[in-house]
Amino acid sequence: MRTSNLNTDGASAPAESLSYLPPPPVLLERPALFLDMDGVLAPLAATPDAVVPDARRTVVLRRLVERLDGRVAIISGRTIAEIDRIAERASASASGVHGLERRRADGSLDHAAAAPAVRAAVAAFERFARDRPGMIVEDKAVSAGLHYRGAPTEAAAVEALAHSLAAETGLALQAGHLVVELKTPGTDKGTALNAFMEEPPFAGAMPVMLGDDLTDEDGFRAAADLGGFGVLIGPPRRTAATFGLPDVEAVLTWLDAVEARA
Repeated sequence: MRTSNLNTDGASAPAESLSYLPPPPVLLERPALFLDMDGVLAPLAATPDAVVPDARRTVVLRRLVERLDGRVAIISGRTIAEIDRIAERASASASGVHGLERRRADGSLDHAAAAPAVRAAVAAFERFARDRPGMIVEDKAVSAGLHYRGAPTEAAAVEALAHSLAAETGLALQAGHLVVELKTPGTDKGTALNAFMEEPPFAGAMPVMLGDDLTDEDGFRAAADLGGFGVLIGPPRRTAATFGLPDVEAVLTWLDAVEARA
């Protein structure tokens, strides 16, 4: 059985090998955990607002933060305000909008200035969604998102629009699971992970990134570059992650086990 999806040159292995991704170990030496929200800590829902706090998730996160001396950060495409709403501020360290927002363990904040073109992208998405039921436009100030989970047959049209707007505006195109996002350039989940790893309490620890989406691949690579690893949540696919878990329930069970053995 293969224990890694990476070839010796660091390239992703063929997709058929990914079914062999093993579960991550639970006994880790001084880990620093970086956790995506949707699809990892919380199940995917029909709309962003449909994801709500969960008592078990909150307890697991709070115990883990305490046991690991604060070496837990939630890194998400959501805003920090949304991360706090769903996780009930269980983690002081958090990064939102793919690294454009970041709150350190001491509570201090970094917030990138929005590219002016974000307003044009929001307006274009709103015009596009007006006559297409099931679309949701999300204005995050530093980025514009268009969710089409409620209208999956529009995928080709959504992707064509997003690529066209990215070329016109210079905004960074971030594709996700049934969502496209045009964001202020310059950050991703990998840059957020690297920034945390340069600061207390994360510095010198082994980074472990848990994610389910294409947006998490930058975090997987950053963790591996620093001597850690990525964990892909959900179905196998081409990935830079080394290990895998099937779903949110498995993630919470694994986090419980890590906390018990820390």
